[in-house]
Amino acid sequence: MSLATPDSIRKLQRKLYLKAKDEPAFRFYLLYDKICREDILCHAYDLARANKGAPGVDGVTFAMIEASGREEWLAAIRKDLVVKTYRPAPVRRVMIPKPGGGERPLGIPTIRDRVVQTAAKLVLEPIFEADLDPAAYGYRPKRSGTDAIKEVHALLCRGYTEVVDADLSKYFDRIPHQDLMRSVARRIVDRHVLQLIKLWLKAPVEERDGDGTRRMTGGKGSSCGTPQGGVVSPLLANLYMNRFLKHWRTSGRGIAYRAHIVAYADDFVILSRGHAAEALAWTRQVMARLGLALNEAKTSVRDARRERFDFLGYTFGPHRYRKDGHWYLGASPSKKSVLRLTGKVSDLLVPGNMGAWHEVRDRLNRLVGGWAAYFSYGTRLMAYRAVDNHVYDRVRHFLVRRHKVPSRGTRRYPDGVVFGDLGVLRLRRVHLGAMPCALR
Repeated sequence: MSLATPDSIRKLQRKLYLKAKDEPAFRFYLLYDKICREDILCHAYDLARANKGAPGVDGVTFAMIEASGREEWLAAIRKDLVVKTYRPAPVRRVMIPKPGGGERPLGIPTIRDRVVQTAAKLVLEPIFEADLDPAAYGYRPKRSGTDAIKEVHALLCRGYTEVVDADLSKYFDRIPHQDLMRSVARRIVDRHVLQLIKLWLKAPVEERDGDGTRRMTGGKGSSCGTPQGGVVSPLLANLYMNRFLKHWRTSGRGIAYRAHIVAYADDFVILSRGHAAEALAWTRQVMARLGLALNEAKTSVRDARRERFDFLGYTFGPHRYRKDGHWYLGASPSKKSVLRLTGKVSDLLVPGNMGAWHEVRDRLNRLVGGWAAYFSYGTRLMAYRAVDNHVYDRVRHFLVRRHKVPSRGTRRYPDGVVFGDLGVLRLRRVHLGAMPCALR
């Protein structure tokens, strides 16, 4: 859900951005009072509400807040901020499965802390945005993963086909607090704002063992990491990653290695004309100085003219026209992305789902349509066809079981009925064709 930014906040953000852009050495002060502003806290609450999310360690939900009085709740937060008694609660940690296997830790702050972090982000983001490198696309206003995908494909088509497919090991967990705060302090000198950020970085993490036993980690003794799930974490992660991108640019590595970087948070590729191995060696050295490390098992150098690589859910490299066998450098939804979607479709269309058909269908269409909105670039007909086939198969089986049809349902629920009368979204109808470039 997207919410319009109030004019008063937009004007403030524009003023901060222009000041930062015009004066790269300027350090901002008197920002804390802006975070405490009533209109900013109210908008921060609306943004947090729109993003939904589970409750934190206190168990407080948005419904509970609004039942007891939203205005009074926000007034209490503002008072705590103004008198400097605000302290963040511990972060609730949950483990979520990773697409490639394993689990990723996700930190869930309380709604109270999410609102304050969002207010801080509204004020700080325009300042840091002025300094971020153009090669960074993740978690930034007016930039998206699709923009990064298009840039990678464009560079491949321009001959930058030797690729460093890089993967950082536990980036969010490894960011050194001291060095990160130095990056923040290059722009921010308001000690109260700096203290807020330190409090969030040092917030303890609450974990539950298999038997439900409560266990606390982190806290004041922690020296690295910014919890994934925190509202300000992506902004801080971008700021620290900017050290690497800025050093690449100012040291002239792009010219020396005839290469470009495209980064999305901690996920990045280096596309070169013949110097990828040198670029990778240099990257290892710089990351080590930053307290970071490459995941060597997932980092490699590839020739995109002969082998494929995945980035942000897309597969890049040699593709072939089925009609005439012609090869071209293309971009298409990766097999993992398709499998991830079809798994979600299967999870939705289970026999235990007793929702009304129109509700199930609408959820299905939102799921598939949202996926297609991101995977709307490049060669996608085959991926769309695979999704359509899976959706048709699952919908038919779902309805056969629900209505106890004594057959496989192919006659009662043919293709035209499922994607016609029943209103299920068919992706092949929105396929617009490939955007290829010839292999050199």
